[in-house]
Amino acid sequence: MKSYNVAVVGATGLVGRKMTQVLEEHDFPVKNLTPLASERSVGKEISFKGEKIKVRKLMPESFRGIEIALFSAGATVSKEFAPIAAKEGTVVIDNSSAWRMDPAIPLVVPEVNRDDIFKHHGIIANPNCSTIQMVVVLKPLHDEYKIKRVVVSTYQSVTGAGQKGIDQLDEELGKKQGNTKKFPHKIAFNCLPHIDVFREDGYTKEEFKMIFETTKIMGDDSIKVSPTCVRVPVFGGHSEAVNIEMEHSYELEDVIKLLKKSPGIIVEDDPSQNIYPMPLNAYDKDEVFVGRIRRDESAPNSLNMWIVSDNIRKGAATNAVQIAEELIKGRD
Repeated sequence: MKSYNVAVVGATGLVGRKMTQVLEEHDFPVKNLTPLASERSVGKEISFKGEKIKVRKLMPESFRGIEIALFSAGATVSKEFAPIAAKEGTVVIDNSSAWRMDPAIPLVVPEVNRDDIFKHHGIIANPNCSTIQMVVVLKPLHDEYKIKRVVVSTYQSVTGAGQKGIDQLDEELGKKQGNTKKFPHKIAFNCLPHIDVFREDGYTKEEFKMIFETTKIMGDDSIKVSPTCVRVPVFGGHSEAVNIEMEHSYELEDVIKLLKKSPGIIVEDDPSQNIYPMPLNAYDKDEVFVGRIRRDESAPNSLNMWIVSDNIRKGAATNAVQIAEELIKGRD
């Protein structure tokens, strides 16, 4: 099997470290791993397959000989360095928001739109974490019943805000000392209906991402999405209450069978035994978990469900590695 020279940009960050972990767990064929980060992280070590590898400074020349680069260092870094890497012949899989809305850049969840991977011109965008877990579940339903409208309320972990989000909750719970202010209000024992900045229309950028990204990934502008995104004091895993209106009628048993056989999904749905998806159970797993699947009696052809996934894994690192895996497999 061919092996590849792989770089991880933002290698010391929350998602960058997880990317390295997932590359190892998935036994991705890495010939040489190059961890890259800002100057303040140079000299730190990361572990990969029993070796300690020193982090190098991210520079324009860093991508010479690199075949695949996983980026998770923020939009500013991606805007500057992803085109440089692409010119060197590197395929960039970028986890930031820098390229998601660019119509020329594929936005990919492999279970949903694998073929879009091969439309790249050097850069592939990794979607927002909340969008990823939702569209994995929406895809088989849309194929079978054609989705018209989705109303989603998210319950998003502090890990979605990076290390500073974790630090603020830790400090407020008395687990560590400090005065981190990642969120505009206290997050411990609280819920904040505010993720990213507010737009003039009253929606946040996070909510707008879910609207735009869902239609782009699903390849259907007719799907309407109405999101409310909420930050909750949970250390790992995003949850979503999702209401789906479809064109065609369905039998609930058929919906459950369809989801059970669809890639990347685990159905946990036995209320009589208190079995339903929870962030604690989804932690450090690659799959998307769905439960509380029930008919919405208030509207025709409508469903309610509860979707949970580890936002650092499937919502970021795992999805990026899966894109790389499909990329090296090539077209079917």
